[in-house]
Amino acid sequence: MAKRLGIGVIGCGNISAAYFRLASLFRGIEMRACADINMEAAKARAKEFKLRAETVDDLLSAKDIDIVVNLTIPAVHYEVSKRVLDAGKHVYSEKPFVLSVKEGLDLKKRAGKNGLRIGSAPDTFLGGAHQLVRNLIDTGKVGKITSGTCYVMSHGMEHWHPNPDFFFQPGAGPMLDIGPYYVTDLIQLIGPIRQVAAVATTPAKERTILSKPRRGERIPVNTPTTIHAILQFESGAVVTLNTSWDVWRHGHAPMELYGEAGTVFVPDPNFFGGTVSYTKGESAVKALPKWDHPFAVANEKHPHGMMANYRTAGLADMALAIMEGRPHRCSMELALHAVDVMTGILKSGETGKFVAMQTTCERPAALGVKEAKGLLAKK
Repeated sequence: MAKRLGIGVIGCGNISAAYFRLASLFRGIEMRACADINMEAAKARAKEFKLRAETVDDLLSAKDIDIVVNLTIPAVHYEVSKRVLDAGKHVYSEKPFVLSVKEGLDLKKRAGKNGLRIGSAPDTFLGGAHQLVRNLIDTGKVGKITSGTCYVMSHGMEHWHPNPDFFFQPGAGPMLDIGPYYVTDLIQLIGPIRQVAAVATTPAKERTILSKPRRGERIPVNTPTTIHAILQFESGAVVTLNTSWDVWRHGHAPMELYGEAGTVFVPDPNFFGGTVSYTKGESAVKALPKWDHPFAVANEKHPHGMMANYRTAGLADMALAIMEGRPHRCSMELALHAVDVMTGILKSGETGKFVAMQTTCERPAALGVKEAKGLLAKK
């Protein structure tokens, strides 16, 4: 078996740069080619990162490409991933994996027929901060988790994104765009979800773009932008999840989990790092010292300062899992269950009824310090 699997990318938009830039941090993968329906976009990325620019058809038939990373818009994730699997290649998708359970089950069937793997972002739950929370829970320091709260709220994407249209269409909105980070982290920390309930609203039917080059242009909003949900886990835990793009400011923590023995304050699941705090009983809140986890190390400069960014960790773990014959952590089952939860929340918002999950999954294996170091390329 090869020491590295060849990676091809379909979709050369904003997010592709992070994949191309960070892939070299990891062993087991090598970026080789990229494709896009806009060939000029593919050529520009190929030149920037010293790759081959291919048509989609040529990339799917390339013999040196083992895994295709699907970075297209959510509305075509299913169709593109289907083409990848039918071409006999493994696929790793950006979030959300698909837009319905039916689509996900079809991809699962296609992959199974050909002995192929499916993986999906987000992989931020593999970050040092979230694995530290996982360790706190698994070692019983806060006891069994009984409830929790999650808040992911802002005033949308039209203030900074050059083409924010798709964020406000079915398949996006705060639940399907940002929700995957929170729902996936909750599943890896607490386990699968049994049923959900929600109220969903769309306060503004249009948005005004405030970013260049389309400043002043108005775009329609065709998906809920404020969703308040309740998640009941198989373990019995109950967590509230509030997502909104109609909030200018708020004072809520991103995530708090309440255990029988204490409380843990979880940093934003949209990122790999952050400060983890917890209490034991009625003791004062204490920030835990950062542990020696490689994916907690700040490695990139952002507007808010230095941050930990290890995007492609999930892709590298999948490639190594293929070669080592073990399950990968950013699995199809995990991604599909998250989609089931999020689409269930949106359905509950439409119907006003509880929605039972159609799927379940195992918690992915924890990624401890040793295992995380094992994903990194040797310097």
